[in-house]
Amino acid sequence: MNIADYKGVWVFAEQKNGVLQKVSLELLGEGKKIADKLGVKLTALLLGENVGEIAKELVAFGADEVLVADSPLLKHYTTDGYTKVICDLVNEKKPEILFIGATFIGRDLGPRIAARLSTGLTADCTSLDIDAEGKFLLATRPAFGGNLMATIACAEHRPQMATVRPGVFGKLEKDDNRPGEIVNVKLDLKDSDIRTKVVKVVNTAKDLVDIGEAEFIVSGGRGVGSAEGFKLLHELADVLGGTVAGSRAAVDKEWIEKHLQVGQTGKTVKPKVYIACGISGAIQHLAGMQDSDFIIAINKDAEAPIMKIADYAIVGDLNKVVPEMIAQLKGGK
Repeated sequence: MNIADYKGVWVFAEQKNGVLQKVSLELLGEGKKIADKLGVKLTALLLGENVGEIAKELVAFGADEVLVADSPLLKHYTTDGYTKVICDLVNEKKPEILFIGATFIGRDLGPRIAARLSTGLTADCTSLDIDAEGKFLLATRPAFGGNLMATIACAEHRPQMATVRPGVFGKLEKDDNRPGEIVNVKLDLKDSDIRTKVVKVVNTAKDLVDIGEAEFIVSGGRGVGSAEGFKLLHELADVLGGTVAGSRAAVDKEWIEKHLQVGQTGKTVKPKVYIACGISGAIQHLAGMQDSDFIIAINKDAEAPIMKIADYAIVGDLNKVVPEMIAQLKGGK
C-alpha cells in the first residue's frame, strides 16, 4: 500500500426511505473541518434507490462532491450489498479517511468494510482531529466501560476509518447555493452478491423516544431513589413538552430504559434545557450533556461535579424542588 495515493475525506450518508439520518449531516459538518485542515475535498457517499434529490441536500450541508450509487438492489440496507459497493469505490478512488455514523447500520457496516479493506477502525468516537503534522486522523472514544478516553491513530493503513456517535457534532447551516458536484457511479453489483433478502420491513421501535432530538430533557440519576421516583420527572417533562432521560446508574438499576441513557456509554444530547435531578455528574455523564444550551442541576450536595457546570444549581431535595417547578410552570410563571 502506498499511503501517498490516498486523498480526500469521505462520509457515508445514511438514509432510510429517502430521508437522511441526522448523523449524516453531523458527520458532514465535522468532516468539512477535517477536510479543510488537510486541504482536500469532502465527499458524501450515498447509496439507495431513487436518491437523487437527497444528493442535492448533501451538497447544501457541506459536501464538495456526492458519489451516488443508485440501484434497486440498494433500496434496503444489506451488509453484503453496501459493503461491496463501498469497498469497490474505495479501491478505485482511494480516500484517506472514511466516516460512518455509529447507528445500528453503521455499527454493522463499518467493521465489515474495515475487515475487507484490511484497515483499522475506531468505533463509537466522540472526538475527531488531525495530528500537528497533518498525517494522521486522531479518533477519540470511551474505553474500559467509559472510565477513560483513548485517542487512536491508524498509521500504516488506509483509509483511516471511524464510526461516530450521533449527537456529538453539530451540522453546518444549510446553503442551497453552495457549489458541489453530484456523480452517478457505475456499479458492479448483482443479485447473487447479496446473500440475504429483505422480505418485509417492520418498524417495531416506532414509539421509542429519541432523546437526541429533544429540546427539553429532565434527567434522573441515583438520587431519584427508585423507579417510582421517576414518575415525578415524567410529570415535569410533560409540562415542559420534553422527555425524560437518565444516567447510567439509573439504567443499571432498571429505573429507566437503556435507550434513554445519557453519557459516554449512552447518548450525547444537546437540548435547549437539561434538568439534572439527583445526578452527581461523573465525567462519563458530563461528556454526554455538557454542551446543552442551559443546564439546571438539582442536588442535595452543593459540591457535586454537575453543580459546577450548571447555569442554575439548586441545592435541595428534588422531591420538594421538582413539584414546586411543576406548580410554577402550570401557573404560567
